[in-house]
Amino acid sequence: MKHSFPVAFDGFPAIAIGLVLTVMAAFIHPLAVILPGLLTLFFIYFFRNPKRDGPDMPDCLVSPADGRVMAVSTIDHDPFLESSAVRVSIFLSLTNVHVNRSPMNGRVKQVLYRPGKFLPAFKSHASEINERNTVIIEGDSTTIAVHQITGFIARRIVCDVKPGDLLHQRQRFGMIRFGSCTELILPPGFNVAVREGDKVKGGITVLARKVLSGQPDHPSGD
Repeated sequence: MKHSFPVAFDGFPAIAIGLVLTVMAAFIHPLAVILPGLLTLFFIYFFRNPKRDGPDMPDCLVSPADGRVMAVSTIDHDPFLESSAVRVSIFLSLTNVHVNRSPMNGRVKQVLYRPGKFLPAFKSHASEINERNTVIIEGDSTTIAVHQITGFIARRIVCDVKPGDLLHQRQRFGMIRFGSCTELILPPGFNVAVREGDKVKGGITVLARKVLSGQPDHPSGD
């Protein structure tokens, strides 16, 4: 399956351009290959697609992306879940893996694209203004939304799924090129397991756990 390849297929055009430039530079002067060679290595590094396996965790939502938690905030009414919700915002730097992964097992209910601006992804209002793609995933008893948000450098959102597709927990469903923000929107009934400033890994870090009977609900992660 293409999603298991160690380099994301979405990066192949950029890598190919880098290789062509490197070969052309070699005909000019041996030292001329340094810059295009480094650029090619950066593209290979940026588009890396590490394997992220593990057991199913039906009571947990894993991170949809690598990066740093910018904020954990409550939403009075989320239009995608049609209920109150908690938003976990993750900032991805240029050095982070940019592959997006499904936080849980489920079926893609909707994929909604919204054009927008390209403000720096770490700005608090970028989610409401920037170009954004939303994937709504419906599980047995839980519906969540994942926002793929562009940033100042990120100029293209890649989404490989469509309504009706089945996703397994940790499965790759897309990526955002060159710096971005990914948000997980989850409904009531979960304890958030991360705080602002925490570093997370897509498909590995548990962002939230279902509240079991008799447990208090801490939506803010406190």
